[in-house]
Amino acid sequence: MRRRSRPPVRRPPTTPGPRRTRAPLPRRHRFRVLVPLVLFAFVVSVLLIEGYTTRGFAGDQQRRADHPAGDVPREVTAGGPVVDTTGGPPRTYRAPGRTVVLTFDDGPDPVWTPRVRAVLDRYDIPGTFFVTGQQAVRHPGVLREVIRSGHEIGVHTFSHRDLTTQSASAVDRELALSQLALAGAGGITTSLMRMPYSSTTSALDGPEWSVARRLGDKGYLLAFIDQDTKDWQRPGARAIADAATPGEPGRGTVVLLHDAGGDRSQTVEALEILIPRLQAQGYRFTTLADIVGAESLTRPVGTEALWQGRVFVAAVTVSATAVSVVSVLLLVVGVLVLGRCVLLVVLARYHVRRPDPAHGPPVTRPVSVVVPAYNECLCIAKTVRSLAASDHPVEIIVVDDGSDDGTADIAEALALRAVTVLRRPNGGKPAALNTGIRHASHDLVVMLDADTVFAPSTVRRLVQPFADPAVGATAGNAKVGNRRRLLGRWQHIEYVMGFNLDRRMYDLLRCLPTVPGAVGAFRAQALRDAGLLSGDTLAEDTDLTMALHRAGWEIRYVPDALAWTEAPMSLRELWRQRYRWSYGTMQAAWKHRHALVERGHAGHFGRFGLPLLAVFQILTPLLAPLIDILTVYGLVFGDPLRTMLAWTGVLAVQAICAVYAFRLDGEPLRPLWALPLQQVVYRQVMYLVLLQACLTAVNGYRLPWQRLKRSGDVMLPPQPSAREP
Repeated sequence: MRRRSRPPVRRPPTTPGPRRTRAPLPRRHRFRVLVPLVLFAFVVSVLLIEGYTTRGFAGDQQRRADHPAGDVPREVTAGGPVVDTTGGPPRTYRAPGRTVVLTFDDGPDPVWTPRVRAVLDRYDIPGTFFVTGQQAVRHPGVLREVIRSGHEIGVHTFSHRDLTTQSASAVDRELALSQLALAGAGGITTSLMRMPYSSTTSALDGPEWSVARRLGDKGYLLAFIDQDTKDWQRPGARAIADAATPGEPGRGTVVLLHDAGGDRSQTVEALEILIPRLQAQGYRFTTLADIVGAESLTRPVGTEALWQGRVFVAAVTVSATAVSVVSVLLLVVGVLVLGRCVLLVVLARYHVRRPDPAHGPPVTRPVSVVVPAYNECLCIAKTVRSLAASDHPVEIIVVDDGSDDGTADIAEALALRAVTVLRRPNGGKPAALNTGIRHASHDLVVMLDADTVFAPSTVRRLVQPFADPAVGATAGNAKVGNRRRLLGRWQHIEYVMGFNLDRRMYDLLRCLPTVPGAVGAFRAQALRDAGLLSGDTLAEDTDLTMALHRAGWEIRYVPDALAWTEAPMSLRELWRQRYRWSYGTMQAAWKHRHALVERGHAGHFGRFGLPLLAVFQILTPLLAPLIDILTVYGLVFGDPLRTMLAWTGVLAVQAICAVYAFRLDGEPLRPLWALPLQQVVYRQVMYLVLLQACLTAVNGYRLPWQRLKRSGDVMLPPQPSAREP
């Protein structure tokens, strides 16, 4: 039987009542469903924007292979470096004699563009900056300073892609985004463009010329070069200056340099050599607009375009900030995940090898076993029979909590010795358990759900730690009893790997937060000290365990006290169960938050158990999706090989923990073939469940009880023997 909190239902004892249906949840509950979807859409949008606008490029140092010139007109290949194909026959322009145009590609860069601009401004000469849209939206302030200084601006596409390899729609998108970036970052638009990976007009080939004609139809004036300094090779400042100096004295030239894409300190130093040298030789410095006889090739944008651009730049800024925050959080969650795995393995190994902490002679006195049941006709017989087969003397108390499916009749019909069936109106699981506790004849009480079966030795092993008078409760080792399907295998892995290792850690630290409702034992006096079970939360077992800690009682984990419970067999049922568990745990932690400042054992639990619970069961699982999201981001926008290696490394760590946990529990390793798929599918469901539970907690809504459907197919497998590592 799972946790339940139902209002009492009154009906005649012999007349079946109408089928109970769950009342529709209020409108605000729908928002808790939509919020995860909205958050997911926001994260995806942020990563797409950031990935596309910051996708790295190699720069002009990686030129594509040349193709035959094809149908490039002779007057173009033999003409000047500025090509106009905007209308009629193509025209080219050259720089007049003793005229130099200094052009800079790939910026703006927050480090090198201001240094280049400072040199130009000091000598009072103009430069032409061919900017990429990616850099412009990332560093709008740098671009605005270049514009304020009176320098010429051209576009170098948005993402520095080779346009000859792009479809017509992709080229149009590059142009539109480039102009949008210029509008938002600088408030201008420009008709001046330099294609990435282009050089001199004499090197134009067929594919480039085809793109050039298309760009001309769009109204762009294309800028090529006369001299390539190859400053990206970092040959030295003097070599760069020499490469920029016209070989033929007095000849005009268009020079290619770079203000981004790497360390450009040599380029800045070369300008200090080149500019005074050419000025001394009688050269003047100008812009490409001056060469073609235009006053300017840029103009301010209209109000609509300006605001569209600003929204675009703002979106990129928000995305960059969000990704930076996500990266920091990823580092945090990575450290937490790896640290948790190491901590679990180390402490589990010590937990297995430590001496038995029990004090005193073996516990042989009889035990009362309380089984709360509500409509458990499929499970109750199997559960009671497993208890009756116990090798420890037991009194079995089945508390029928207003069932209308004959559960109590089935339990009575078994006619087993020492089985008592109590009937009561429906009042919820805590009330049913309290009824059973009050009718218990013995000072040790074992509680289990009605869909759970015990091994014959479970009760005996579960009560042995009570030889120590300080122990108020013990937690057994719950396992999935219906693991034949894939969803059952995933939960089996989770139970063995997560719950078992976690409980070993908490046991060593003396701050176990939950004695599971499926298998737990209690000292009757401890239950009275804790106020019995409460309906204040949806996790009555966690609430009770925390109350026991605060009452000063020690709680132990008994890994060889085995129980097999029925796990949900549909995603819908799993979602409902884990949603309730997560929300109930948060309720219980909040209810017992004052343990943080209490003294003695209560304070120990508050300062160790509650923070560990918050970090490892709430914070880390909430942040863990970043690993998967950024894996997809890395596959699309980063290095796929490195990304897959990193993700595989995380999976390998999980696999090591899983293998170790299975070995400790004496479980066969065959089900672990489902572990990779569990990480891809099952874990995502758990993320969403926890997120929705957190939103419910923040909203303050009290979640109604949701009963799970039963199948009754829990099997009692051969009892494995726990092995030492």
